[in-house]
Amino acid sequence: MTIWKTTILLALALGLMFVLAACAGGSAGDPAQTVEKYLQAKVEANEQVIRSLLCSEMEANAFQEINAFTSVTGAHIEGMACQWHEGTDVVTCEGKIVATYGTEETEFPLTAYRVVQEDGEWKWCGETTPPQ
Repeated sequence: MTIWKTTILLALALGLMFVLAACAGGSAGDPAQTVEKYLQAKVEANEQVIRSLLCSEMEANAFQEINAFTSVTGAHIEGMACQWHEGTDVVTCEGKIVATYGTEETEFPLTAYRVVQEDGEWKWCGETTPPQ
């Protein structure tokens, strides 16, 4: 395993640990679009968009989120489709992030994400478990 792959996997593991922070849910708008925009910004390492979409509880993790894919040769999203579970703070997504390390591709399946409403806007607040 290369140092870059190890670094990325470590960053993703750390990000998953921070998901345990509690986030409250909002009730209006389309949070699925927020999650899709956030994930796209993450693979593009778009610092401005990532910072604008992070919930306040995740702001301390901005560096890890912004740099999650900066050491790869390339990263893109395939087959992304996200859906908000109305009445919850959960958006589930299908698809995957494909990251290229040299000539080797690694896939990261998309999962469920927590969202909150802050200052009238939906914010991404980490990974979570899908609703039952």
